[in-house]
Amino acid sequence: MATDKKKTLVVVVGPTAVGKTATAIFLAQHFATEVLSADSRQFYREMSIGTAKPDSDELKAAVHHFIDSHSIEEEYSAGDFERDALGLLSELFAKHDVVIAVGGSGLFVRALTEGLDDLPKAPDGVRDRLNEQFQKEGLLPLKQRLLEVDPAYYEVADIDNPQRVIRALEVYEATGNPMSYYQKNEVRERTFDVVTIGLNMDRSELYDRINVRVDRMLEAGLQEEVRSLSKFRNKPALLTVGYAEMFDYFDGKISLEEAVDKIKQNSRRYAKRQITWFKKYGNTTWFEPQELDSIVQFVADKLKA
Repeated sequence: MATDKKKTLVVVVGPTAVGKTATAIFLAQHFATEVLSADSRQFYREMSIGTAKPDSDELKAAVHHFIDSHSIEEEYSAGDFERDALGLLSELFAKHDVVIAVGGSGLFVRALTEGLDDLPKAPDGVRDRLNEQFQKEGLLPLKQRLLEVDPAYYEVADIDNPQRVIRALEVYEATGNPMSYYQKNEVRERTFDVVTIGLNMDRSELYDRINVRVDRMLEAGLQEEVRSLSKFRNKPALLTVGYAEMFDYFDGKISLEEAVDKIKQNSRRYAKRQITWFKKYGNTTWFEPQELDSIVQFVADKLKA
């Protein structure tokens, strides 16, 4: 009911490099509130260049949460994030009627807004063995194994994401049950309303932005950042775009030029999957990133409804 004065979480989603950070900051300033990051890699203090974290000026422009909040040495799952983020939101909603969340990690956004199914935790040895297989043989054999043991999950999962494939195989090998057995897809009731803003743009323009971003990451010292994380290379957060390709270069599997090309190519593929995910997920209203006035008006109208 409109008279309930329910609190509202405005979630800004979309593909990598589309401009989510700038939009989230604009909204936070307009509504005099704070930003909660739902990006699965920006939690980690040691990962900055390859994750395109907000820079110091952007962090000063609006209060951000879940940026540099954890060390790569810690295991931090989407379920952990759901618990911690909901606790934080209860504090933020005591001060604000509106809070902004931003991120391109579909699983973490879903954890925040709908909740996730409780999944069993696999023994460390299972994950280590699967990670070692991935390092030696690549993703294809793991994808084939997942198709054999859990075709239902294979059909809907982001199977080009090593983290997702390895996690599903972990669950199967630890319990004997496939991931799909545990996924009831029950939406948990939230005490706040959710308004989801999707950002998108012409595909060729987006791809140009991605290519430029990767070049800037290299100029900013991506190689050095990845090299400094070598001892953590089997951590799930480092089995991702920008890091995995650099490790292949360090291992002598590919040249630096090939690594850069692969980062750009895999970033573009990831952007395409992000768009697909968010178009299927939830009730997202789409804008181009420059339509800031329209976005603000849309949110304001939702708050009045």
